[in-house]
Amino acid sequence: MAIEISKLVTSRGKLQFNIRGNGKPHIVLINGGSGPIEGWMKILPEISESSSVFSYNRLGVAGSDKPKEPQDGLTIVETLQEALKIVGFEPPFLLVGHSLGGLYANLYARRYPNDVAGIVFLESSHPKDISLDEYQGTVVKRMNKLLSTFDSFSSHKQFSEVHFVKKTVEQIHAIDHFPDIPVYVITGMKENRMMPEKVRKKRIEHQLELLSLSRYNKHIPAEKSGHFPQFSEPKVVIDTIKDCIQQIKQITQ
Repeated sequence: MAIEISKLVTSRGKLQFNIRGNGKPHIVLINGGSGPIEGWMKILPEISESSSVFSYNRLGVAGSDKPKEPQDGLTIVETLQEALKIVGFEPPFLLVGHSLGGLYANLYARRYPNDVAGIVFLESSHPKDISLDEYQGTVVKRMNKLLSTFDSFSSHKQFSEVHFVKKTVEQIHAIDHFPDIPVYVITGMKENRMMPEKVRKKRIEHQLELLSLSRYNKHIPAEKSGHFPQFSEPKVVIDTIKDCIQQIKQITQ
């Protein structure tokens, strides 16, 4: 499925985006680190049958403008809120955050609690994941250091979100209140050869901790998936989003 790409102009630069479908609650898809809109192509057709869905490329991703300032969490969620206002995408939103996008969904709900009706954390990063570096193997650490060195040679890559994860985590911790909304957590249960087993188990523990954010919570194991259930088990992700929508409707009726 080809995704039709449009552009909008924010105060921080031009963003590529797509809006598909019609219905509420409005769904906002938040990509993982440096992930493009196309990462949602397997779930977008079905979830847009009953809801309006907004997806976009953050600054520095694909055809969106290169960032001219550090892309920490607050900068990213404020840019997203501005973009949603520009296109007339009205709250409350169901946020779906994959990987690093889960941190932004977490922060968005704290920053704009009245605008968020629910969150689906999809193989999401947890603030505690920042401590997992101590478990990483020597090879992984060397590769990360090398990539950071290459990024420093580019004027825009120095502002990449991957360099400001620690600051994003600090921003999450700085806002204690999290709204009383449905929180669904999808965890890929398949072993990952690129990830040390200790790290994988810790990440699963951390994802389960996300359930404590709300009394309206549900954990969904994606048994045949690693880090990208939206590719390997799209139906699991689609069904979870639909289930979360029903929970939202029950609470708000």
